[in-house]
Amino acid sequence: MTLDGVTTEQTADQDQLAQRWRELADAVQHHRQQYYYASPEISDAEFDQLLSQLQEFEAQHPEAVTGLSPTQEVSPAPPESSPFRNVDHLRPMLSLDNVFDTEHMSAWLERTPAETYLTELKIDGASINLLYRNGELELALTRGDGTTGEDITHNARTMKDIPTTLTGTSKFPVPDLVEVRGEVFISVEDFAAMNAQRQAEGLKLFANPRNAAAGAMRQKNAEDTAKRPLRLICHGIGAREGFSPASQHEAYEALTAWGLPVSPYTKQLHTAAEVLEQVTYWADHRHDATHEMDGLVIKVDDLEQQLSLGTTSRAPRWAIAYKYPPEEAMTRLKSIRVGIGRTGRATPYAVMEPKFVAGSTVTMATLHNPTEAHRKGVRLGDQIMIRKAGEVIPEVLGPVEDARTGAEWEFFFPSLCPECGTPLSPTKAGDADWRCPNTRFCPGQLHTRLTYLAGRGAFDIDALGEKAAYDLMASGVLQDEAGLFDLDEQDLLRTKAYTANTTAAQRKEDPDTLLRLNKAGETLLEKLQSAKEVDLWRIIVALSIRHVGPTAAKALAKHYHSIPAIADADVETMSHIDGVGPIIAESVKDWFEVDWHREIVAAWQRAGVRMIEDATNQAQEDAAGPIDPEVLAGLTIVVTGGLENFDRAGVKEAIEERGGKAASSVSKKTDYLVAGEKAGSKLTKAEQLGTPVLDEAQFMELLRTGTVGDSAGATSEGATSEGAAGETTSEGEE
Repeated sequence: MTLDGVTTEQTADQDQLAQRWRELADAVQHHRQQYYYASPEISDAEFDQLLSQLQEFEAQHPEAVTGLSPTQEVSPAPPESSPFRNVDHLRPMLSLDNVFDTEHMSAWLERTPAETYLTELKIDGASINLLYRNGELELALTRGDGTTGEDITHNARTMKDIPTTLTGTSKFPVPDLVEVRGEVFISVEDFAAMNAQRQAEGLKLFANPRNAAAGAMRQKNAEDTAKRPLRLICHGIGAREGFSPASQHEAYEALTAWGLPVSPYTKQLHTAAEVLEQVTYWADHRHDATHEMDGLVIKVDDLEQQLSLGTTSRAPRWAIAYKYPPEEAMTRLKSIRVGIGRTGRATPYAVMEPKFVAGSTVTMATLHNPTEAHRKGVRLGDQIMIRKAGEVIPEVLGPVEDARTGAEWEFFFPSLCPECGTPLSPTKAGDADWRCPNTRFCPGQLHTRLTYLAGRGAFDIDALGEKAAYDLMASGVLQDEAGLFDLDEQDLLRTKAYTANTTAAQRKEDPDTLLRLNKAGETLLEKLQSAKEVDLWRIIVALSIRHVGPTAAKALAKHYHSIPAIADADVETMSHIDGVGPIIAESVKDWFEVDWHREIVAAWQRAGVRMIEDATNQAQEDAAGPIDPEVLAGLTIVVTGGLENFDRAGVKEAIEERGGKAASSVSKKTDYLVAGEKAGSKLTKAEQLGTPVLDEAQFMELLRTGTVGDSAGATSEGATSEGAAGETTSEGEE
């Protein structure tokens, strides 16, 4: 059968390819979000493999790419729930492309010849951008999505390595303005001491130095940041005025003169052979550095050549990161346990004798699934090889069979769920994963669903953590998530997690003091109220529908605008929605056919959770028209004053999802100023600079077509992408 010359078989193949691309893209985006703003769920090496898989798939099937790919992005934008103010970098803060072997390293050196290269260690930390104006620290931002970061200035001021005032020299006077890029980290020695102290105090240990450093930078209270031994190494510059170094090395000399720390391991080299020697040297000496590192960064030293080579959308062409393979070590397997996830998946994991590897001591490693555990052939008591690259949970490679004594014994995967005793089985023949079908009442599944829906990607209820979720279940307050939004003070007073601790003397003096919520309890009730008004796609994510991540949830919300409409939708129509596809459509339909799933939706709706997309969001989408991701490419747009059809977040999103940059201030590089009601000083500055000024109608025309008529407030001649192109000449970041 054919339709306009295309067979139904070809259409089915195209749908499958698009679905596969969406699954890979969703997975990459999800794990990036976890890495930057939560807790990593997979190893760095596994993520690199996943990203490479997506890149290879896109190269082989470019027609399957149905949206903006994470391979073209620097990193995810700060979450909407972030407590920090979002601020634009003056120049984009890009990432780095990676190579994993000397063959690809040599190929990069061959196509990027230079008189001088600079090599420096790739620090396993968290990126920061420091803006100094006339020598004074004005702003400190996280990388964010490369264009916009979170304002963490109050935390940066507590770090001893970050001077609040630069000191100039005769050779390097303090510039009028400079952006300094660097990496915040915790040294291996300080990390060990910090965790030892936390263990003595009965506190939860940090997984690794990188997570501890990233978490410290994003503390709401600067005093908490100051308690952690944070260090800084600067590795680049962004925008600058009154400072024109000829090379990266000269820039580092200036940073040192101004009182900013740079790496002691940086080297200037002149041949490809010397670069490859450094790659080999640090592969054998990676623990000689005072900080964790997972690779070597190679940069073209000459800044004029850097400018000539330019950048891609996410990384400079004049720099590359050589990533070392994950480290391996041997330890003894003590036992194998099985954990149950939110969708019932049973995952075996190894419990091992503590082993120091890749900068931290590990005691557990994943075995992925029953099939993989059997394939690896490990036995309890075995000496096993594990692999780790600074991540939270390493991987078991296999047994050291020559070390067996005969005292080892075989592991048999349990036939019953360890959490509820229900028989485990594959969902269908051939599945590698086994699952517990007791979805509603299995405590393991309920616990992980509760912590998942409380996460930043869903309801963002930070007062509902792992221990509190267990307490709500154990105390009988929650039987499933349907009752979440019905919780009140009396319910929480039945738990330990949300009840204030009181002394015997306090209870004797006033028995009622025992019945008082603690701060976490008060916060939970507040958060539950605010969670009722979150965007529709977040509610869809919170339902824990298999295969439905943020991308698919946003696509469903945009198409159907309400939970009831999604529940009643037919699979055929749903499967053709961009970002959904047949697999997700079937999963959504199956989920809503379960009675107790519908009870969750009904209970939340009765409690006041908004199940219909906010009219403001829809009005903004309608006003902006269909999305062409390239229509504003290269344009920098500033919006000031109130607009009738857009709120502040909506107008920024409308610009960025069409390829433009939504800037916060007017400069010579601004292509258009959109002026709404009560436009202020930005309008005055735009008129002084001759920047074209648009009203809301012209702005909507620009969103649809990429051009405006001659009625703009200033001539549009010369309003090219030159300014934006200048802004993208930026420092590649470790």
